[in-house]
Amino acid sequence: MTQSTSLPTAERLPTLDILRGFALMGILIMNMPGFSSSFFAEADGSYLWAHPVDRAAEQVREALFSGKFNSMFSLLFGVGFTIQYARMHERDPAHATALYLRRLLALLAFGVIHALLFWPGDVLHNYALLGIVLVLGLRHVSDRGLVALIGACLVYPAVSGLARLAVITPAITAERVRIAQAFEASNHAAFGAGNYLDMVRENTRMMVHFYTDWLNLWGTAGWYVMLGMTMLVGVLAGRRRWVQRAGELMPQIRRLMWWALAIGLACGAAFALIFELNRAPGPSPIKLLGSICYSLSRVAMMCFYVLLIVRAAESARGRRWLAPWQAAGRLPLTNYLMQTAICLVLFQHWGFGLWMKVGPAWGLVLSLAIFFVIQVPWSLWWLQRHERGPLEALWAWLTYGGAAARAAPGTVRQA
Repeated sequence: MTQSTSLPTAERLPTLDILRGFALMGILIMNMPGFSSSFFAEADGSYLWAHPVDRAAEQVREALFSGKFNSMFSLLFGVGFTIQYARMHERDPAHATALYLRRLLALLAFGVIHALLFWPGDVLHNYALLGIVLVLGLRHVSDRGLVALIGACLVYPAVSGLARLAVITPAITAERVRIAQAFEASNHAAFGAGNYLDMVRENTRMMVHFYTDWLNLWGTAGWYVMLGMTMLVGVLAGRRRWVQRAGELMPQIRRLMWWALAIGLACGAAFALIFELNRAPGPSPIKLLGSICYSLSRVAMMCFYVLLIVRAAESARGRRWLAPWQAAGRLPLTNYLMQTAICLVLFQHWGFGLWMKVGPAWGLVLSLAIFFVIQVPWSLWWLQRHERGPLEALWAWLTYGGAAARAAPGTVRQA
């Protein structure tokens, strides 16, 4: 049987690494509230942080970052799937599907371990499960079929919102608030006052709740739909080689970038205002409009960021300015999990105990400090000595086996 190694440095697309670096930075900014306080805070519509600076930082974070960067990672996952699967199929068509599924199962294992033993906000298992669906069910779908699926995903938030208006009663809303407040209290006890084992038990309780409670499953389905949509866009981009053809597509990229910015900012301002003025729990028609605006802003701003970075990366000067993000993006799995490790030590009671002591404004500053002061210099240092990150190397070993993972880049080893 033949086996392929992971993508060698010489064959990497620098623009994709730069985009991964930006996605890592944005994900850290959006994950910071989940590291430093309860996921279930503000369930009754109250304010967790009352200072005007914190309130302003929270609004900026929601409008410019919320949902945009995990969607960017999902898009990159789709592009990467197209490139990697094509290489695997070219070198070993009989085993390409099994090999890629092995890669996804390894990612799923990383995600489950991360969610249960460290932090329940993990997204790796989400990407892995969507990737399995992609490999087993959607890899042969035509481009036209992908466009139809993307359109259906865009419509889903409106359909789901209308269903919520019909199904969710005031009694159900009151019960949801009670459950959220109970979890908020147990989060404070486990994360703000407990030890590591208390944290693991609470993580497990939360993950079980996310995937067994019927209303949470409904919300989780919407989460998967939105990530799946951008993943399909990535597959389409990979098939049509949009990243490789960025130079010839630059006129279209410029036009689309400004349209995406206009739509993203308008919808972002609309959903921020709607949800700020309608904080009472429970569905309503105006909140449905806000949810639709959020979904459109999420996609549009993500597209704006991607297109802006692609434009900048086309020039030598732009690539020099973007080198810090490229370095971080070369080690996406290691840096993503490193963010959890750093933040757990900072915020958990068994670490420095900063739980509930860092508001949105300082959280934004801290996110940028972790990324630029720790992760970028560490990535540059590591890449001067190694071709891959430590967890990327482990992932390659789990996917290809020890011999293939140690093989010279670009070779095909006989087993």
